[in-house]
Amino acid sequence: MPDSSRRLHTAAQVRELDRRAIAGGVSGYELMQRAARACWRLMTGQGRRTDAIVVVCGPGNNGGDGYEIARLAKADGHAVHVLSVGGMPRGGDARRACDAWRDDGGAVEPYAGSLPHGEWIVDAMFGTGLTRALSDEALDAVRAIRLARKNGARVLAVDVPSGLDAGTGALPSGEAVHADLTVSFIGRKPGLYTGHGPAICGARHFDDLAIAASDDDVPPVAQLQAEADLRTWLAPRSRTAHKGDHGHVLIVGGNRGMMGAALIAARAALRSGAGLVSVATRGEHVAAMTAAQPELMCRDCDDVAQLRPLLRQVDAIAVGPGLGTDAWARTLLSAVLDSGKPLVIDADALNLLASEPVSPADAILTPHPGEAARLLGCGTAAIQADRLAALHAIEQGFGATVVLKGAGTLVSGQPCPVICPYGNPGMAVGGMGDALTGIVVALRGQGLDAQHAAQAGVLIHALAADRAASGGERGLLPSDVIAGLRAIVNPQRP
Repeated sequence: MPDSSRRLHTAAQVRELDRRAIAGGVSGYELMQRAARACWRLMTGQGRRTDAIVVVCGPGNNGGDGYEIARLAKADGHAVHVLSVGGMPRGGDARRACDAWRDDGGAVEPYAGSLPHGEWIVDAMFGTGLTRALSDEALDAVRAIRLARKNGARVLAVDVPSGLDAGTGALPSGEAVHADLTVSFIGRKPGLYTGHGPAICGARHFDDLAIAASDDDVPPVAQLQAEADLRTWLAPRSRTAHKGDHGHVLIVGGNRGMMGAALIAARAALRSGAGLVSVATRGEHVAAMTAAQPELMCRDCDDVAQLRPLLRQVDAIAVGPGLGTDAWARTLLSAVLDSGKPLVIDADALNLLASEPVSPADAILTPHPGEAARLLGCGTAAIQADRLAALHAIEQGFGATVVLKGAGTLVSGQPCPVICPYGNPGMAVGGMGDALTGIVVALRGQGLDAQHAAQAGVLIHALAADRAASGGERGLLPSDVIAGLRAIVNPQRP
């Protein structure tokens, strides 16, 4: 069962949890006050002086949270400016919060195209229910908040940065508030962790407002990964272990001019604990690859007849790094698909699979958004507009475990997919996906099933990249990540 602290729910599910809490005796206004207190605790705990505060409120309950934050700030002796976008609340708890702010002597000014100075800007315009494009007024306010942040203000987003679809991580208007802190309530939302969410949410904090969610009643749509998960999959090795116990894996790829991709995948497989690593590649690459990494067993496979005996010897196969799309590539991929062995399919092998769709048995597909679009016959924008839906569509269409790479990488599985909250922009460089492929196939060779090999591989890859990026993201290379794999795949016992 998913860890309750890592479950992700849709906006509709969170509204249902909210409704149940109210039906159980907690008033909606009390929940609003709890949310405001959670935000104020974070704002005052940031270690910097906070004098002037600007709160930008929408007409709904998100705005109600904002009015309550303004009340707390005013009571604490701060100068507070409250601006309304989209009009005043017309009723309900939001109206009650607005009236309470006014009863405390606070003023509300309509947004008029600019923001007063504030050390903090609170974005309380729109919450988790927003899936439409912003109005012109709201879009202008979004831009004003972004300008204030650029000029030194810190921004706290209440529940979700305005303009972000909390369910998908898409930007219906193409723009959204960029926050330093985002505080979400009752249930975590997937859009904060994938798509555009990781880029604009800043530090993400969660407060359940003392409402407990039940998987039986409101099952999560996804779950966040955590570093501690690795201890579940990577137990200490037996003192009597030998190389045969840890799998013989094969990397198929490295067409002319693309030897490096296959070499990166093979090196990653070695550093992820595979007992034996073979590479099936063009004959002209064998000597150079062996010299570059003597632990590899590199095979001349210019003819598919040279590949077939090797397929029978190995425990798991990765196909695609540097494979190309010519006749040689197609012939090798066909033989791999017919092998009956556990597969990891990446890069050019995915492009070939898209052109001649089949449902490979016992396979893991690892597309980036462009490859995912080709697999589904749509545009990349459609993939990014709803990454969870794209993940499910590929999984169902190809009958495989799927890794949808990108900011907030998704991995299919039961009882629900997982989202990796680790990784960094330094990973946006050629060869990084090849390293992931090598890690995943090594885990398959060591006995993990497809779902757990994919999930563990994504987590290992991202954690190693984050450690490697400690000296800076720009200039990060796959070789830097591979160099740090050994520390990650040998997790410390608690």
